[in-house]
Amino acid sequence: MAVRAVRGAVQLERDEAGHMEERVGALLTELLERNGLTTEDLISIWFTATPDLHSDFPAVAARKLGIVDVPLICAQELEVEGAMPRVVRVLAHIESDRPRADIAHVYLGAAAALRKDIAQ
Repeated sequence: MAVRAVRGAVQLERDEAGHMEERVGALLTELLERNGLTTEDLISIWFTATPDLHSDFPAVAARKLGIVDVPLICAQELEVEGAMPRVVRVLAHIESDRPRADIAHVYLGAAAALRKDIAQ
């Protein structure tokens, strides 16, 4: 079993805790489904949020999905002029037999524009 990293992002429509939980939950669910993963395959998850998001921690969505025994951490994304607003990014470390090239990175909605080279 190899350690792999899976990337993803989602842009929120507004800075509200319930909306963040819904959208980040959808991102994590899609990331797990597209890669054939269960919570047992997760090693850790890093979340970053743009500086305009402060209604809640993105990790709350993971906990509400039942990801309770996986280390999670939240950080603030760099504030770069012209960057896409209201974005939550994810970097999940996983155990998987999939080759690196077969890992499905998940960019939902408008966030797909962030990484056209790896968004699927």
